[in-house]
Amino acid sequence: MNLKRINFSNFVFALISFSTLYILIYNIFFYNPILGYDGEAHYNYVNYFSRYLPYEIKIPSMDDTREFFSPPLGYLIPSLAQVVCRNVLSSNNFLLECQPIYGKATQIIQSLMYIATILINLYTLKLFNKSKSFFNSSYLILISLLAVNYRTISMIRGEPYIIFFLSIFILLILKIEKNDFNLNPKLIIFSGITIACIALSRQWGFFLFLPLVVLLFTSDLKIKYFKFWSASAFIGFLGSSWFYISLYNRFGSFTAFNMESKGFSLRNQELSFYFPNLSHFQYLFSKPIRPNLDNQFFSILYSDLWGDYWGYFVFTSRFLDIGRNQLNIGDYLARVNILSTFTSILIVSFCFLTYKNYKQYFLIKYINLAIIISFIGFLLFTIAYPSSTGDTIKATYIIQVFHLMAFSSSIYFQKLKISHKKIFNVILLILVLIYFHNFDSFLSHFPINYIN
Repeated sequence: MNLKRINFSNFVFALISFSTLYILIYNIFFYNPILGYDGEAHYNYVNYFSRYLPYEIKIPSMDDTREFFSPPLGYLIPSLAQVVCRNVLSSNNFLLECQPIYGKATQIIQSLMYIATILINLYTLKLFNKSKSFFNSSYLILISLLAVNYRTISMIRGEPYIIFFLSIFILLILKIEKNDFNLNPKLIIFSGITIACIALSRQWGFFLFLPLVVLLFTSDLKIKYFKFWSASAFIGFLGSSWFYISLYNRFGSFTAFNMESKGFSLRNQELSFYFPNLSHFQYLFSKPIRPNLDNQFFSILYSDLWGDYWGYFVFTSRFLDIGRNQLNIGDYLARVNILSTFTSILIVSFCFLTYKNYKQYFLIKYINLAIIISFIGFLLFTIAYPSSTGDTIKATYIIQVFHLMAFSSSIYFQKLKISHKKIFNVILLILVLIYFHNFDSFLSHFPINYIN
């Protein structure tokens, strides 16, 4: 054993790695996906989608599920599990009795995808930083502090697929940049397939494509850049357009949704949506659970990122009398929000410093723009589709933003390890302490196999 490599940073990497495995396994046992956002609607999608597999792909209508507008990739695994279940299980009600089976199968696969997402990003960071070591505690601690991760991958939805394919896309962009956008058939095909997969995961993924269009105008290799991404986009179009064409044919819109848009107008939302009402702002750091933040965009998003504002994972407002510390969870999540101000400021600051120090790299310019466009795009969505309670404001919906920010900020954080190791170790220690304080926000608080 090389004793020189056993240092605080590597110890933290190992500690968080084992801790992450524990969290994932724990939540598979203790959380039922039916408790997730629009859980019944997602299950209805699976029930309909699986009915025609493996011989035919049919997308449900609005009469079958409220999630009729969602791309099918996030439902493929549970649907295939449903097909296997109905061919193995002897039952008079396959739809009901197979639900726990395909729910758990989905959680297992999505947990493995989450691990793969982290590993791919660690490899990409190793290449970008020109590091000899795969271990990167800077990235691992930042990504592991995001409570939204564990909630999202425990539900049946498309966002876990977005962050998985996004990690592949980032790696491809790094390789494409190093190849000076030359028309490498292998890179074109892989990037095209990845674009298609992102588009078929969830509509939020389209925010990840717009930066490529914007960056065309700043590229020094405009012709090569245009040819490469045009070829990749064409492959992506061939692989994903069928779904959006089917939406248009059935509902008259490529962006059909289960709510009616009021069009874009800042007047769609109250002033408190943009600027937190002081009479409610106190709840952000005292009891950040619904309905206390009353349609306040930034406060809800912050509370849902670090905690569980809507109550679909750590607790649920439908079952406050069941589970562990359900009635007192708001006080705990308030402390989580307070400590997470340090993490939030750190991530935003390090993102800025990464861009400042590495903005000559196409990858960094892409990530920076993808963060901005995704965030603004989501803000515009919540304005166009207003809700009096703000229930369209969920951190899960733009989880890609937080993954990109963790990736970007870890680059400067890792640089700090080399230039100012003592400062790095102090910050890392503080983040580890916050991690273990926030640990309960990463776990479901329900009895084992609850509602199975």
